[in-house]
Amino acid sequence: MGNVYLVIVDGLGVGAQEDAHLYGDEEMNTLGHVCEETGCTLPNLQKMGIGNIIPLSSVSANDGALAATGKLREVSAGKDSTTGHWEIAGIQLDKPFPTYPKGFPEEVIQAFCEGIGVEQALCNKPYSGTDVIRDYGEEHLKTGFPIVYTSADSVFQVACHEDVVPVDKLYEWCEYARKHVVIGQHEVGRVIARPFTGPSGNFERISDKRHDYSSVPPDDNLVQQLYDAGVNTYSIGKIVDLFAGKGFTQYRHTKSNAEGISQLLSLMSAQLDNSFVFVNLIDTDQLYGHRLNPEGYAQSLEEFDRAVPAIVSKIREDDLLIITGDHGNDPCSESTDHSREFVPLLVFPKTSANGEDLGTGATFSNIAVSVAEFFGLDNDFPGRSFLKQGNTDF
Repeated sequence: MGNVYLVIVDGLGVGAQEDAHLYGDEEMNTLGHVCEETGCTLPNLQKMGIGNIIPLSSVSANDGALAATGKLREVSAGKDSTTGHWEIAGIQLDKPFPTYPKGFPEEVIQAFCEGIGVEQALCNKPYSGTDVIRDYGEEHLKTGFPIVYTSADSVFQVACHEDVVPVDKLYEWCEYARKHVVIGQHEVGRVIARPFTGPSGNFERISDKRHDYSSVPPDDNLVQQLYDAGVNTYSIGKIVDLFAGKGFTQYRHTKSNAEGISQLLSLMSAQLDNSFVFVNLIDTDQLYGHRLNPEGYAQSLEEFDRAVPAIVSKIREDDLLIITGDHGNDPCSESTDHSREFVPLLVFPKTSANGEDLGTGATFSNIAVSVAEFFGLDNDFPGRSFLKQGNTDF
């Protein structure tokens, strides 16, 4: 049995969905706007056919595309990473995870502080992760109180300086929040530990020591089903955190897209069989989309583009490569939030797909159906397969 390599370019959207007005995202088009703003060229993704999905000002269409191409629609309520990745894995959510545009209720903060043994928490507002340590870092150094903040996403984030609260202690606090505080009606998608370091006035987040504590997904998701069926399951990047650590044979956290790509190529060189490799490349979203930096976003895409030939060269005859996104994050907009967009779909080799133009898939879960079918698993995931042996009514 061959392998499936599923690569998520985090925050890579290709235009507003029909329901984007419900999220205030009618004008969003992450990839389209980045190309317009920066003129970025993606020669290898162009060969794959990314310019066939939507018109791109700096990336042309390709009649001889190496991949089958299309786009996918998100049907779950929400537009965060957990929701997007879960739908890719076959889980559709009818109700979004809660968000807190005015900060968390007092009872939530009180329960957290009492549980970890501190008098109070600092901030308790939606905030940029870099700005919050700049604005509250000195007070944190003086008092030892944790900085608790959120964003437009469903997250409960705790930032502490490593010299004040050791990273392992911060992890314990976040585990406590996950299990005892943000539960029931306040069950956020993720609790995130955000350690930082450096002298006053020059604080820096320690990105590779960030840790996400996700809400636990239902057991009938794609990853768990593959694992239970004896398929080797690998996580690269934050994937394992989004699935609460469940269902993976092995996981590898990464500090950057460069390291994620390196880890992927390393696994592809390891002569795997009967394996599912689930990759998240986060820089486009975390470093550039949320910070409204189209030039950085473009450079990150170009970095991935340069790796595409090496990745494609390692795909064996019985393997499958899928490249997609989990939501949008348009750095050319005025919003630092994720955006409700279609995501691209590239399937290589295209001879594995039931058409060169796959059109618009009704749900991200078409990926779960297709991957399950690839490994011969019976499944009842919502959606349709885009593989040749599957239902051709995509």
